[in-house]
Amino acid sequence: MKNYIFIISLFGCQLLFAQNKEEKSVLNTLEILKNAMIDADESTLNQIIAENLSYGHSSGKIETKKELISSLLSGDSDFVSIDFSKQSINISKNLAIVRHRLDAVTNNKNVKGTVKLDVLLVLQKQKNRWVLVARQAVKVA
Repeated sequence: MKNYIFIISLFGCQLLFAQNKEEKSVLNTLEILKNAMIDADESTLNQIIAENLSYGHSSGKIETKKELISSLLSGDSDFVSIDFSKQSINISKNLAIVRHRLDAVTNNKNVKGTVKLDVLLVLQKQKNRWVLVARQAVKVA
Protein backbone atom coordinates (compact mmCIF):
# COMPACT_ATOMS: atom_id res chain seq x y z
CA MET A 1 0.00 0.00 0.00
CA LYS A 2 2.81 2.41 0.87
CA ASN A 3 4.38 1.72 -2.53
CA TYR A 4 1.16 2.71 -4.29
CA ILE A 5 0.89 5.93 -2.29
CA PHE A 6 4.52 6.72 -3.08
CA ILE A 7 4.01 6.07 -6.79
CA ILE A 8 0.83 8.15 -6.91
CA SER A 9 2.55 10.97 -4.99
CA LEU A 10 5.55 10.86 -7.29
CA PHE A 11 3.32 10.95 -10.38
CA GLY A 12 1.33 13.85 -8.90
CA CYS A 13 4.52 15.81 -8.21
CA GLN A 14 5.70 15.25 -11.77
CA LEU A 15 2.38 16.52 -13.13
CA LEU A 16 2.52 19.57 -10.86
CA PHE A 17 6.11 20.31 -11.92
CA ALA A 18 5.18 19.92 -15.58
CA GLN A 19 2.16 22.20 -15.14
CA ASN A 20 4.26 24.82 -13.36
CA LYS A 21 6.90 24.59 -16.09
CA GLU A 22 4.24 25.05 -18.78
CA GLU A 23 2.62 27.93 -16.86
CA LYS A 24 6.00 29.64 -16.64
CA SER A 25 6.45 29.11 -20.37
CA VAL A 26 3.02 30.64 -21.06
CA LEU A 27 3.81 33.61 -18.78
CA ASN A 28 7.09 34.14 -20.61
CA THR A 29 5.27 34.06 -23.94
CA LEU A 30 2.76 36.64 -22.69
CA GLU A 31 5.57 38.93 -21.56
CA ILE A 32 7.23 38.63 -24.97
CA LEU A 33 3.90 39.32 -26.68
CA LYS A 34 3.22 42.35 -24.47
CA ASN A 35 6.63 43.86 -25.20
CA ALA A 36 6.36 43.11 -28.93
CA MET A 37 3.00 44.91 -29.03
CA ILE A 38 4.40 47.93 -27.17
CA ASP A 39 7.49 48.04 -29.40
CA ALA A 40 5.60 47.13 -32.61
CA ASP A 41 8.29 44.48 -33.16
CA GLU A 42 7.20 42.87 -36.42
CA SER A 43 9.68 40.00 -36.29
CA THR A 44 8.70 38.92 -32.78
CA LEU A 45 4.99 39.37 -33.49
CA ASN A 46 5.29 37.11 -36.54
CA GLN A 47 6.95 34.43 -34.42
CA ILE A 48 4.57 34.54 -31.48
CA ILE A 49 1.25 34.86 -33.33
CA ALA A 50 -0.33 31.91 -35.14
CA GLU A 51 -1.10 32.22 -38.84
CA ASN A 52 -4.81 31.60 -38.21
CA LEU A 53 -5.15 34.24 -35.45
CA SER A 54 -8.60 35.53 -34.55
CA TYR A 55 -8.09 38.77 -32.59
CA GLY A 56 -11.30 40.20 -31.16
CA HIS A 57 -11.48 43.78 -29.91
CA SER A 58 -13.94 45.06 -27.31
CA SER A 59 -15.58 47.08 -30.10
CA GLY A 60 -16.52 43.88 -31.92
CA LYS A 61 -13.85 44.29 -34.61
CA ILE A 62 -12.07 41.04 -35.51
CA GLU A 63 -8.57 41.09 -36.97
CA THR A 64 -6.36 38.49 -38.62
CA LYS A 65 -2.64 38.17 -37.88
CA LYS A 66 -1.78 40.35 -40.88
CA GLU A 67 -4.34 43.02 -39.89
CA LEU A 68 -3.22 43.11 -36.24
CA ILE A 69 0.46 43.45 -37.08
CA SER A 70 -0.30 46.10 -39.71
CA SER A 71 -2.37 48.06 -37.18
CA LEU A 72 0.46 47.95 -34.62
CA LEU A 73 3.13 48.92 -37.17
CA SER A 74 1.10 51.82 -38.59
CA GLY A 75 0.24 53.31 -35.19
CA ASP A 76 -3.49 52.80 -35.68
CA SER A 77 -3.16 50.66 -32.54
CA ASP A 78 -0.30 52.03 -30.43
CA PHE A 79 0.32 50.70 -26.94
CA VAL A 80 2.53 52.90 -24.77
CA SER A 81 2.25 50.55 -21.79
CA ILE A 82 0.35 47.38 -20.93
CA ASP A 83 -0.22 45.86 -17.50
CA PHE A 84 -1.89 42.52 -16.74
CA SER A 85 -3.64 41.70 -13.46
CA LYS A 86 -6.16 39.17 -12.16
CA GLN A 87 -4.50 36.59 -14.39
CA SER A 88 -5.44 32.91 -14.52
CA ILE A 89 -3.98 30.19 -16.70
CA ASN A 90 -5.59 26.85 -17.50
CA ILE A 91 -3.49 24.43 -19.53
CA SER A 92 -4.89 21.33 -21.18
CA LYS A 93 -2.42 19.41 -23.32
CA ASN A 94 -1.33 21.81 -26.06
CA LEU A 95 -3.82 24.59 -25.28
CA ALA A 96 -3.55 27.36 -22.71
CA ILE A 97 -6.53 29.51 -21.81
CA VAL A 98 -5.55 32.77 -20.15
CA ARG A 99 -7.84 35.36 -18.62
CA HIS A 100 -6.63 38.69 -17.31
CA ARG A 101 -7.42 42.34 -16.81
CA LEU A 102 -5.54 44.57 -19.23
CA ASP A 103 -4.80 48.16 -18.28
CA ALA A 104 -3.04 50.09 -21.02
CA VAL A 105 -2.00 53.54 -22.05
CA THR A 106 -2.51 54.05 -25.77
CA ASN A 107 -1.58 56.57 -28.43
CA ASN A 108 -3.77 55.35 -31.30
CA LYS A 109 -3.33 57.57 -34.36
CA ASN A 110 -1.52 60.05 -32.05
CA VAL A 111 -4.53 60.32 -29.74
CA LYS A 112 -3.62 59.53 -26.14
CA GLY A 113 -5.98 57.33 -24.17
CA THR A 114 -6.37 54.52 -21.69
CA VAL A 115 -8.13 51.18 -21.84
CA LYS A 116 -9.29 48.75 -19.18
CA LEU A 117 -10.37 45.41 -20.62
CA ASP A 118 -11.04 41.88 -19.54
CA VAL A 119 -9.27 39.62 -22.00
CA LEU A 120 -9.47 35.95 -22.94
CA LEU A 121 -6.43 34.54 -24.76
CA VAL A 122 -6.00 31.11 -26.29
CA LEU A 123 -2.46 29.92 -26.91
CA GLN A 124 -1.48 26.71 -28.62
CA LYS A 125 1.80 24.88 -28.35
CA GLN A 126 3.20 24.57 -31.86
CA LYS A 127 6.68 23.19 -32.52
CA ASN A 128 7.52 23.33 -28.78
CA ARG A 129 6.55 26.99 -28.33
CA TRP A 130 3.37 28.79 -27.33
CA VAL A 131 1.69 31.00 -29.93
CA LEU A 132 -1.40 33.17 -29.74
CA VAL A 133 -4.31 31.71 -31.74
CA ALA A 134 -7.25 33.71 -30.36
CA ARG A 135 -8.02 36.76 -28.29
CA GLN A 136 -11.29 38.34 -27.22
CA ALA A 137 -11.59 41.51 -25.16
CA VAL A 138 -14.59 43.02 -23.43
CA LYS A 139 -14.91 46.38 -21.74
CA VAL A 140 -14.85 46.23 -17.96
CA ALA A 141 -18.36 46.83 -16.62
